Amino acid sequence: MSTARAREGFNSSRARLWQESAAFAHGIPNGAVVLDAGAGNSPYKPLFAHTHYESADFERVTKSYAPQTYTCDLSAIPVEGDRYDAVVFNQVMEHLPEPFVVLCELHRVLKPGGAMIYSAPLFYEEHEQPYDFYRYTQFGIRHLFSKAGFELERLDWLEGYFGTLGYQCTSAAQMLPRHPRRFGGGVVGVLSAAAATVLRPAFGLLGAWLHRLEMRHKYTGSGYPKNYVVIARKPSRSHLSRPSPA
Repeated sequence: MSTARAREGFNSSRARLWQESAAFAHGIPNGAVVLDAGAGNSPYKPLFAHTHYESADFERVTKSYAPQTYTCDLSAIPVEGDRYDAVVFNQVMEHLPEPFVVLCELHRVLKPGGAMIYSAPLFYEEHEQPYDFYRYTQFGIRHLFSKAGFELERLDWLEGYFGTLGYQCTSAAQMLPRHPRRFGGGVVGVLSAAAATVLRPAFGLLGAWLHRLEMRHKYTGSGYPKNYVVIARKPSRSHLSRPSPA
């Protein structure tokens, strides 16, 4: 488990992602062939117990992995084209140095008419270093997916602003320095360090409250999401030729 994940406590973003993944899995028919691309420890595998579940990961990060069906780079998955009825692609694309190449590969292995769930951060600290390359706006997502040949059925905030702010507060509770020299020293440093000592637990409590508030109401009227979620589909018949990643 990463340091970032260990300190989060209850994480509304992960709860929201579980809800989204469960809804996606519910729409996949029994016996369908599903790929979990960048599966890691395969947290969503139980949701696809009614399918033929396969997983792929390159297994180079220092963390625990579930046994993978394919240990490979996602730009070269060793299966035939049009194999999968559905693809799970959660919290992976920020770790890919060449995301367009991987999207093209996922397009190749997905059956015409097949669907994919995607999620990735817009706002999150660096993690799984050194394999952390990008953050994605909704416009970058639309550009990359469309260029790779996918149709976007839905692009939405994964969590509302309460979830994003909860993450920021929880991070502040852990990361605010407490030594005067970390604030430049002097009287201002001493006062700032004293304030940080008080604010850290306050931020922790506020973060926990905001995460719970997020699960009560997904507020999207202002602010920004921590992650975006997408449901994309490989067209059954496409009038556009998919560009080569080369």
